[in-house]
Amino acid sequence: MTVAACPGCVAGAPSAEAAAQRIAENDKAIHLALPQIRCAACIAGVEGVLARLPSVKAARVNLGAKRVRIVLSPGYDASAALQALNDAGFEAHELDATALRPAGDDTGRRLLARAAVAGFAMMNVMAVSVAVWSGAGDITREMFHWVSAAIALPALAFSAVPFFASASVALRAGRMNMDVPIALAILLAAATSLYETFAATGAHTWFDAALSLTFFLLVGRYLEHRARATARSAAAELTALELPRATRLTATGRETVDVSALVPDDRIALAAGARAPVDGIALGAVMVDRSALTGEADPVAVAAGGPICAGEVILGTPLTLRVTRRAEDSTLRRLAALVEVAETGKHRYSGIADRAARLYAPVVHGLAALAFVVWWALTGDFYHAIAVATATLIITCPCALALAIPAVTAAMTGRLFRAGVLLKSPTALERLAEIDTVLFDKTGTLTEGVARLPALDAEVASVALALAQASDHPASRALAAALQGQMPADLRDLQEVPGEGVCGLWHEARVSLRRGQEGPELHLPDRSIPLPLSETPRAGAAEVVSALRGRGMELAMVTGDTAQRAEALANTLGIATVHAAVRPEDKAGLVRDMAARGRRVLMVGDGLNDTAALAGAHASLAPATALDAARVASDGVMLGDDLSAVADTLRLARRARSRIRQNLGLAAAYNAVAIPVAVMGFATPLMAAAVMSSSSILVVLNAVRR
Repeated sequence: MTVAACPGCVAGAPSAEAAAQRIAENDKAIHLALPQIRCAACIAGVEGVLARLPSVKAARVNLGAKRVRIVLSPGYDASAALQALNDAGFEAHELDATALRPAGDDTGRRLLARAAVAGFAMMNVMAVSVAVWSGAGDITREMFHWVSAAIALPALAFSAVPFFASASVALRAGRMNMDVPIALAILLAAATSLYETFAATGAHTWFDAALSLTFFLLVGRYLEHRARATARSAAAELTALELPRATRLTATGRETVDVSALVPDDRIALAAGARAPVDGIALGAVMVDRSALTGEADPVAVAAGGPICAGEVILGTPLTLRVTRRAEDSTLRRLAALVEVAETGKHRYSGIADRAARLYAPVVHGLAALAFVVWWALTGDFYHAIAVATATLIITCPCALALAIPAVTAAMTGRLFRAGVLLKSPTALERLAEIDTVLFDKTGTLTEGVARLPALDAEVASVALALAQASDHPASRALAAALQGQMPADLRDLQEVPGEGVCGLWHEARVSLRRGQEGPELHLPDRSIPLPLSETPRAGAAEVVSALRGRGMELAMVTGDTAQRAEALANTLGIATVHAAVRPEDKAGLVRDMAARGRRVLMVGDGLNDTAALAGAHASLAPATALDAARVASDGVMLGDDLSAVADTLRLARRARSRIRQNLGLAAAYNAVAIPVAVMGFATPLMAAAVMSSSSILVVLNAVRR
């Protein structure tokens, strides 16, 4: 949706602190989505508009979430606030706050705390171990073993919880994962070391190795966690866009009810600019904006008796809607269900680390068991056989393997973020490296959504601007934006007729702005002037198409817009395949059909109508200007305006895949050397800790190099 220049740049507002003081904890608050706010001035503008309303007791904007929390005065609803914000140029939609999950990163904080404890304990135990390795006497050595135990055991009990918990779940389910050998190695190292401490029969304990193993693996786990942005479900975002309440018309007047209480044949009142909360039948002629759901660039005229779908925006005039479906059966809810199904499929994708774990765990366990059996048979020394098996588990524990992928992921996602692309999914880089087909949405993705006009003389431009400013029609808003810098003509008796256009008097003669064959058409007393609005390709669109074709990728455009407009843009950019007039569910179906033919599809889109396709594609990207639901459903968000970021992302993803393979090769080479050393009984605690740590450092250095 195109809006005027940010009104917040000129509007004033009370301070955030003063607004916060006015919001009491026990007040009932509503939340409005503000998808177009971008700056601190927008905050001031929104809060300034709301501060002047008697219906608003307090308001506080959250720029990061692009929302405003409003406390209403008793007896008022959100309609006045919505109307005031939209009139001021701030696109606003009411949100259902109960459908939104609170933000937070408790998992990351817990992992970081466990890693910090393990690292601190590891350094202290290694410092104590230096004295033991330096040849301390028996009494001093025993004391240092007890000191090491006192430090290590509580630290391990706290820090190693994620590995033991994961291993326990896997074993109860009758399967193996990477954490089973890790947990077993930590347990055996700690148990063997504790036996040495009590028995005082050996010169060395394994506490330092157990702690270093735990520390490095926790660092890898934290890197993996931080490599992605924890995002809320796209299905929840779509549900939150639904209005939680509606104004129902009854025989005795109006009443505000929950949308969930609406039943077929109820009549509800919708204000101009409101989003329909349920599917229904229009009880009057109206213009609707379907761009968010279908991708159609132009508003659609709906005659009396015509269908209105949930999520469509009513333009120009209030409307009475007769409900035909309950909220849970609405078009918007069905779209949310499509996204939820597609997301579930994506989350089942198995990354390289998971596939490696299925092979690694039984191999390591088998080697350790074999070492134990052979050494017990050869020496008859049960304790020595246990020590060799423990050394095998420790020296072959997958520190390097566990770090091989998250280290590359963290390095490359950081590099992509600095280049303007934020990746969110833990397997995004791997899937992006496999892409062979790119499917672009048109409106708002390949185009900027800003219209261009042919050259007009000043008088014609002034009349067109005055008429455009008097209308809520998206085409009028686009025309007004294209004519910025002109002075509007002085018109009287401005009127807007749904489905016909806007008209007024200019020098006592009637002038009007109507829909023509090529877009808006200006009718003056002596002539009619077509005002074709051509879409502007997004910066980098032609370059990214050329670059991707040069790499041999298959390219296609998919849009809910007309075939004529889609093909015109495709010819300009050099895209050969065009799918036009496609419904949201058909976009997701197109992605599935391509996947069934063996194609690895990257979907690039920005609207609600793209969310199911974004979630169901092999990988997906959305521009920063996309709707919240599209950004949440995608694997990554392009923070800049340049579409060439798509090509850069795919290039870096392939480089990341190459680095991951190199790291896996390094980890395999390390194990090829370390396993014979451990199995043959040559591994000492110092060697196990040093070699294991050096292999981890090596893969990290390879991951972060340019």
